[in-house]
Amino acid sequence: MFHFLKTSQESDAEEYALLLKLLNQTKESLYLAYEHFENATDPELIDSYIYEVNAMQMRYKFLLTRVKSFEYIKIE
Repeated sequence: MFHFLKTSQESDAEEYALLLKLLNQTKESLYLAYEHFENATDPELIDSYIYEVNAMQMRYKFLLTRVKSFEYIKIE
């Protein structure tokens, strides 16, 4: 509720934990999207799964970049 009262280390740790959680959720969603794509037979479903896989890949890359930049900042 009062995010401004937290120390920067606490908020950084929470943000990092949230990023890791979102990254793992996205990884699972990407796996499921690939599975759906591989099992689809209807051309319209195949198209929708292609879009879903692409969206999950882009989200995963974004989150991975955020995690890496967060780790890079903490190492220095």
